[in-house]
Amino acid sequence: MRAPDRFEVMTRLAREGPAPLAAGAERRPDERLRVAILIPDFHRGSGGLATILALARALSAAGHDCSLWFEDPRRRAGRSADAGKRLREYFGAADVAVNEDFEAWDGTDVAVATGWETVARALLLPGCGTRAYLVQDYEPDFFPTSAESRWAEESYTRGLHHITAGPWLAGLLRERFGAVASHFELGVDGDVYRPQPVERRDDTVIFYARRSTPRRAVPLGLLALAELHRRKPELRIVLFGEENAFRTSFPCRHAGVLPERELARLYTEATVGVSLSLTNYSRVSQEMMACGLPCVELDGPSVRAALGGDEALTCSSFDPLALADAIQRLLDDPELRERQSEAGRRLVAGRTWADAGEQVERGLREALAAAVATRSG
Repeated sequence: MRAPDRFEVMTRLAREGPAPLAAGAERRPDERLRVAILIPDFHRGSGGLATILALARALSAAGHDCSLWFEDPRRRAGRSADAGKRLREYFGAADVAVNEDFEAWDGTDVAVATGWETVARALLLPGCGTRAYLVQDYEPDFFPTSAESRWAEESYTRGLHHITAGPWLAGLLRERFGAVASHFELGVDGDVYRPQPVERRDDTVIFYARRSTPRRAVPLGLLALAELHRRKPELRIVLFGEENAFRTSFPCRHAGVLPERELARLYTEATVGVSLSLTNYSRVSQEMMACGLPCVELDGPSVRAALGGDEALTCSSFDPLALADAIQRLLDDPELRERQSEAGRRLVAGRTWADAGEQVERGLREALAAAVATRSG
């Protein structure tokens, strides 16, 4: 028996072209939408998938008919058959219908691609009033020069309405690809991420060390922490975000992938949090800030556009000694930590997933209006 080709959906799209949009996409501003969200393969602890689920729940709570559809063009063995089970195990109940294939597909008002590898399938699906593209990061940077990096770039040229996480990414897509793009702000679950009833220590640095996600600059962070340990041998260091522990040159605790409420407790207990972003900004930083934890990030346009300047967080250049210095400044200055803690909490206090869902909904309605205008013209 021959195995199907990986990424064969790309050939089908090249051969057939996008399926025509369905007529009748007009919707009143108060009319509920059918929203079909295509999700790529995922892993435990994926912030991107957690964001998709939070937005789907918010849209559903606002009265829209949301569904999730699993798309894995890489055809990893057995991955689609247990997608629903893995979703529940890794992220809890999705609260919306989960489809592990497209056999039950019967059309939708808006089909939403959520990663470059889902765009081709979204374009091929029939019976769509329109299509949109939820973009959380600049995905070509996830790969070396490769077929995947080229396909990721091409995904931004397909004429979809892009709805990006944060304003920086929307601007990038407009500038590089002439894309139509709106944006939303990543939300924070205030019921979970808030100061917990635990005493904050003055000797603990925690680091989002998700080694499987190269854009989180884990090697740089580890070098900075090694330097900090050299300066402050008594410092308590905790790594989290990766299931399997890995070797370091300094003593540390590997906390692994923690449930959200345990994360909130860790963020409340720690002295300084480190979360590094080489591409778009991370929800991890916001969630640290919501718990009152002073946070260190890499200086860059996406971080500054979404999280402000030096009042609410500490930004560092891409240098292990500069990063160690930035962390040490917070460790050595309790008053600075207190000011940053308060500013960070104020900054993210109004960023709810309900608001993020409303921002995404506006983008979906913009995509529908554009589809109607195109047909009318």
